[in-house]
Amino acid sequence: MSVCRVVLASSSPRRRQLLNLIGIAHEVRPANIDESPRPREAPRRHAERLAREKASAVSTRDPGLITIGADTVVVINRTVLGKPADGDEAARMLGLLSGREHLVITAVAVSRGEKLRSAIEEVRVKFRRLRDDEIQAYIATGEPMDKAGAYGIQGFGATIVERIEGDYFAVMGLPLVRLVGLLRDVGVNYRFGDLMTSAD
Repeated sequence: MSVCRVVLASSSPRRRQLLNLIGIAHEVRPANIDESPRPREAPRRHAERLAREKASAVSTRDPGLITIGADTVVVINRTVLGKPADGDEAARMLGLLSGREHLVITAVAVSRGEKLRSAIEEVRVKFRRLRDDEIQAYIATGEPMDKAGAYGIQGFGATIVERIEGDYFAVMGLPLVRLVGLLRDVGVNYRFGDLMTSAD
């Protein structure tokens, strides 16, 4: 048995926070890939493709190195909401989500040596109804600007989410149960803070 080294192929502070939460020491090497959707690409396929590409972009053949990639998209009425380009776009997104249910799709991929595994977690999220002045006040915090769908459930956005059905951590950006399962699939055992792998 040997201790693994973990690389997170993302600059997301939420994903770093979640890895720290479960005691997985890691370094960050953001993947520099084109995240544009392909023509007629379904949201699930898009999220999973990006998670796999992120993990692959910074992975190595070293079986002692584990690379984690992830991607989150927000979908309402078959429309994918990415990160808002500016405050006006954030306001449009939040107005669209106000008082309604939407779907959060988070894909996660794990790479170890020649192995690459991925999975998808879907969560239904319902917003309470938002007034225009509330939307503007929320945007003024800056929180919506680097998040898919223009909100973060772990921050001020916790006060606008009325209900979720599914994995809270997937809405944050990293489904932890799925992650542990994928680690197992590539031969890595998670033991509450420790990652151990048998030599291949």
